[in-house]
This record gives sequence, structure tokens and C-alpha cells, in this order.
Amino acid sequence: MKRIRLAFAAVLLVICVSACGTAEIPRPTDAGPSADSGLHETYVPPKESEPPIPTAQQGGENAAEPYETANETEQDTAMKMNVQVGDKTFTATLEDNAAAREFIGLMQESPVSIEMSDYSGFEKVGPLGRSLTEDNSRITTDAGDIVLYNGDQIVIFYGSNSWSYTRLGHIDDLTGWEDALGSGSVTVIFSAAE
Repeated sequence: MKRIRLAFAAVLLVICVSACGTAEIPRPTDAGPSADSGLHETYVPPKESEPPIPTAQQGGENAAEPYETANETEQDTAMKMNVQVGDKTFTATLEDNAAAREFIGLMQESPVSIEMSDYSGFEKVGPLGRSLTEDNSRITTDAGDIVLYNGDQIVIFYGSNSWSYTRLGHIDDLTGWEDALGSGSVTVIFSAAE
């Protein structure tokens, strides 16, 4: 009877082993988790194309500095223009699109002066005198936005509106913006920033 039980146990063992297949048991490596950590996950090294993320231990307090430098460089290369209203001059950052590049190109030849009229109590609009490349989309503007309307009209906002425009830029600091624009018509001079 003992032999039958041993034979039966051996058959069960063979069936279990063959049913489980040849599962690979993870082995600890120098780069992966230690054998006594209780983890059974396989270590996957980072892809070579992905830059390592600096930690406080690796780079100390300045670990994020390379990323800040990249952002600062991007801001430094943005196209800028001056927007003069009366005796007040504002700086604006231009969008990266064909219309904005064409607009700044006009300013590099000479400042662009536009007589702008008040419209609906939230914007000033005036004719550019020539058409720029349109890339219209329905947007909601904010105070300080500068847009192209109908390809040849420049619109500057001191309020908000939803319509189909091509974005040209935005005033960087709105301090005194609405007061400078005032009510009624105003002459606005756009020039390339140094």
C-alpha cells in the first residue's frame, strides 16, 4: 500500500511540474532588487534615449537647474514687440505663427502706426493696410490679447470676446493697459522690441 501511495504522489508531482511548464525564476542581479527584499519583479533599466531624472541626492538643490535653463532659453528666443499707446509703452510676446512673423517683419522695416477705434466696449480695432496669413480658430480672448481679424484688421483687447481670430500676441504686463487705451479712437504704434 505504501508503494501505491508513493507511486501516486510521484505521478501527481510529475503532473504538477509538467502543467506549470518551465517558469523562469527571477534571479537577483547587481542592478535589480536584492534577493532578500521579498520583491519578485524583474528590473528594467531605463531606455538609453530617456534622460535620467536627477534626484536631490544626485544633484543636490540644483538638480532642476538644467530644466529651468531650457525654459529660460525658450522665453529668451520668443519674438517681442513694443506697443505704444500715447506716452505709455507696453511689451508684448508674439505667437509663433506665420501672421505674427509677417507682422514683426513689417515692424522691422519701420514702426507700424494704426488708428484704432473702440468697438463694443471691450476692444480697439484698426486697419493694417495689408493682409497677413490667417490661421483662424474660435477663441475666447482676454485683456491684453492682440489678434488678426479678417486678415487685415488688428484688434487689441481690454475686455473679453469669443470669435474666430488668428492670435498675434499678448501684452506681458497689463498695468495701466485699460487706462492707456481710454475711450474712443487712439493711435497705437507697434515696433520690434530690441
